[in-house]
Amino acid sequence: MKVDKEELLRVGTYVNTHGVRGEIKIYPHTDDVSRFSDLDYFYLDTKKDGLVKYEIKGVKYFKNMAILKLVGIDNINDIEKYKGSDLLITREQAVPLEEGEYFLCDIIGAKVITDEDRELGVIKDVIQTGANDVYIVKQQNGKEVLLPVIPQCILDINTEEGIVKAHIMPGLLDPVSAE
Repeated sequence: MKVDKEELLRVGTYVNTHGVRGEIKIYPHTDDVSRFSDLDYFYLDTKKDGLVKYEIKGVKYFKNMAILKLVGIDNINDIEKYKGSDLLITREQAVPLEEGEYFLCDIIGAKVITDEDRELGVIKDVIQTGANDVYIVKQQNGKEVLLPVIPQCILDINTEEGIVKAHIMPGLLDPVSAE
């Protein structure tokens, strides 16, 4: 079965080896680091060899990291070359979303419409600050505006239609970029 990289979700990054028996340390890109215990396999997005599928033999945790033991990898030399690669999973493997939740990748490229029905631009990226996310919106004039993901600013998110409705708070746009 052919896997489309664009349909996969990033759940972590392979940041280092652990010991000499081929275990790898994973920096999680997920709210719940223990979710790695629920995975049977993942895809490693290597620069050199493309997507490589690995089965997980065991998982343990240290501080905020997951340490994975992989099937068929028993030597540090077998996996070290992929350090820095992202761990990707299919949507079927993802944690089920609650009502009103969405994957960040599903809003990248979404059109931002103001509550005055004016097209502001397209979401280019998301900054995760800890307190709240911030959408980076690229406007048609090429300038970027930052929108805090708070109820006073982001009114509606429709991932199926690719539209985010926003209220532009006073002072958020300077008069030049609002044109």
